[in-house]
Formats: sequence, structure tokens, C-alpha cells
Amino acid sequence: MEQMVFKAAFAVDDSGAVEGTAWPFGSPDRTGDTIVPEAFASAVGHTLPMMTRHSESVGVWDSITVDAEGLKVKGRLLIDDVPDARITRALVREGAMTGLSVGFIPKKAIRSKSGRTFTDLELVEVSIVAVPAHAGARVTNIKELPMGEAATENKEFEAELKAANDSIEALTKRLDEAETKLNRPAVQTKSDDEPSEERKAFTTYLRRGDKASEEELKALVVANDEQAGYLAPPEMATEFIRDLVEFSPIRSVASVRSIGAMSVKYPRRTGITNANWEGETEESEESNVTFGQVEIPANRISTYVDISNELLSDSAGSAEQEVRLALSEDFAQKEGLAFVEGSGVKQPEGLLTNAEIEAYLNGHATTLSADKLITMMYDMPATYRNNGSWLMNGTTLGVVRTLKDTNGAYIWQPGLQAGQPSTLLGRPVVEAVDMPNVASGEFPIIYGDFSAYRIVDRLAMSILVDPYTLAKKNMTRIHANRRVGGKVIQAARFRKLKMATS
Repeated sequence: MEQMVFKAAFAVDDSGAVEGTAWPFGSPDRTGDTIVPEAFASAVGHTLPMMTRHSESVGVWDSITVDAEGLKVKGRLLIDDVPDARITRALVREGAMTGLSVGFIPKKAIRSKSGRTFTDLELVEVSIVAVPAHAGARVTNIKELPMGEAATENKEFEAELKAANDSIEALTKRLDEAETKLNRPAVQTKSDDEPSEERKAFTTYLRRGDKASEEELKALVVANDEQAGYLAPPEMATEFIRDLVEFSPIRSVASVRSIGAMSVKYPRRTGITNANWEGETEESEESNVTFGQVEIPANRISTYVDISNELLSDSAGSAEQEVRLALSEDFAQKEGLAFVEGSGVKQPEGLLTNAEIEAYLNGHATTLSADKLITMMYDMPATYRNNGSWLMNGTTLGVVRTLKDTNGAYIWQPGLQAGQPSTLLGRPVVEAVDMPNVASGEFPIIYGDFSAYRIVDRLAMSILVDPYTLAKKNMTRIHANRRVGGKVIQAARFRKLKMATS
């Protein structure tokens, strides 16, 4: 979307004739911006609307020229036809509006530390303003009428001027604020990458443990678990969960939620409504739909990593990143296994553990059947099938790549473009190392809409730095614990293949 830029100076006479310098060359405006003379080339020789405060049209600029001093404009206020033009002329004569401001759409600009240099632009209008963006953009002439005519005219507009003068102080203040904000370049706010005080203190704690200064430790939040460590800053916990996706592939397709409680409950419909075709006078049958609940607890998981003291001290500000990546890889391996075959007791419920997911017999105990994969996929309702993905490990994927349909075509297809996933029967494949291999009695492949597998993360993560246990080895042991849960919330969206004949 094109954005109008307002820059500003001028003079007006009692007959409405106005002339001035709309943009002086050779010096920047209040925001550090400059405009080269060539940028106004397309406007020379044309007419432009004369505006007031970049909002109301009060006249026309008949002459637009460029000389060594700047962009010069001459025009007239339509005082006989436009009431706002008469008020504008009065405000100029009283000194309340003394500047000119150009409104343009930038086309080319060169940025520097001090501001921008516009080399090409589309000049849209020139306004009479109270505070121009450029201090040198001023009205230079306003013609004077004979005293008698001026007195008659002043009397004619006395009522208008009284109303204008009553509000001129407030109006000028508002214009000052509005023009300054409008002409100001984008505010440079504090970078989101700059760490908070809590994060800085936590990084020091990772390096030095409880030897960190009292002031830094005060900036941290003490965990309420038995190991009595400190909670990782919220931004680190969020980045940690983002890192998990790299090592825990099911997260990339599952439905993931963040919670603050120890568990979360979701309603689950256990029946369907009873819709029937009816005549005009027939009564509707009652629908007896029941609802249950699925509770997903956030289970506690703990681990520790041993990191070289040299790595912690020499990481040039990235100690936190080193710790975060080490922990995320460890946690991801544990949770990845649980998402596949977790018992649901003190750990997430795995996809293979859920007894409600329908199993399809492969028809052979050790040899995969392409026909059964096709059947398993297309037996699923289209609503679920069209959002589905395959889940298997790398060994199984190697076997699948050799399978062909009855026409001799491979059912596995590589991604045709960079970043596009490989597909099996047209649907993406997710590789999970914890899925079982093709073997008698195993379930090596799952197909389904994985948004029906819900993962819940409790963001708070407790960290305890132990620099003593491995001090002789010049290493620091970092203990961590967090809470995560997982469960199938709609089994009808999944199918699993069993390597068996019955």
C-alpha cells in the first residue's frame, strides 16, 4: 500500500494569492530527510490542490517551479467560494499558520543513519500548516488590500474569526503534536532480541550456578519443586519448545497447546444427533446425545546434561542456547518415544497404546502389502483422509519406497520441489524413529489426521545448576524438569497397520 509522506513553508495575501517555498534544498527537515531537486521534475508545470493541514481543499496551486533555493509554489485561496479558505487566510494573517508542507508518495529513497534522501516521488498536494516538517518551508508573501476594503472584509468575517480565535490555542497545540508525529520517521523501539534483565541473570546463573551475585539471583523465580532450582525465563521456555520440533517429529503434525495448570480437560461427544426427513405436521424425534470428557495431565519429566565449563564460559553470550539445545534434544527423545508407545500412566498416552484406533491386518506377517495401505487410507472418511499423514520409521520407509501398485507404479513419490515433503499415495510422510520396524505382530505404520492427537505443554521449566558434582572433570551438570502431556482425543481419525494375517 502506498503511503503519503508530508513535508514542509509560504505567504498569503488578502485577495487569496499565496506563494512560498514548499521545500528548501540544501538542508534536511526535522526528521533528517532531504529531497533532491530532480525528484520534483514530474510536478513542474502542473497544477496541484491547495490543502489545509493535509485534509481540506481550500484552493489551487497554479505555478510549480524548481530553482536553486527550492520548490516554489504560487496559487490562490478560493475565498469567495470556500469558507475554510477565508478562515485559513485569517489564521495565516494572525500568524497561527505560517508553513507549507508537501504531501507525496515516495518512489525511490536512499537511507542513511541521519535520514532518507528521496530521489523520486509523486507530488500529490501542498498544504498550509502550522508546523512544517522543514523549518525553511514558509509562506513568503501575502498581499495587502487597501485599508478600507480590509476593514469591510474584516467586519464581514468577524463572527467567523471570533469562533476561530476562541479555539486557536487548542488547535495550534493539536496541530503541533499531529504534524510532528506525522512527519516523524518510524520510532526505533527496543529490539525484541535484546534480552530482559531476568534472561541476563539466568544466563549468568547457567555459567556460575549459585556463585552468581545476589542481585542477579533475585531477578530469577525460585521453582516450587523438590530440587529448588530456578524457573527458566518465559522467552527461553517458549524457544525451548520450538526447538523440540526438530527432534520430536510428531509435534510438527499434532495439535499442540500451552497450559498453565497441571492438566486440561476437553469435552468429547460420544454420540451423534438424530436428523430425519419430516413432513410439515410430523413431530421431530428427540436426539439423545451424550458428552464425555478427555483429561490430559501434564506429566513431569526430568533429565540432566553435563556441559564443559569451557563451553559455558567461552560461548560468547550463547551459553543459554547451548543448554537449551542440549536439553531439547534429550527431552524430545524421551517424549517422542512416549507419543508413540507411552502407557498414559505418569507419561503421555502413545498412539500405538490407544485401543480405540482401528487396526488393519496386513495379510502377511513380514511383507508389506501396498493394497492394504491403499485400503487403510481410503476406508477413512474423506474429511479426515484429506488432512492425513503417514507415520513410520526410516527402515519402514525404505521398504515402502519399493512398493508398487497393480499398474507397476511406485506408491511413494519424492518431493518435486525444495521444501516439499515426499508423499505416499499423495499424502505426506512423517518419519519417527520410535515407530516399530516391519515384523510379525508389530504396528509399523499409522495413517491419520494428527490434529486429533493433542500435546499439552506447561511452559514453566525448572533449572538447577550443579557445578560441584563434576568439578574435577571441569564440567557442570544442569538438571531440568518440565511437564508435558499427550493423548488421542478422537480415535476415528486414525488407522494403524498390523503385520499379521488374523
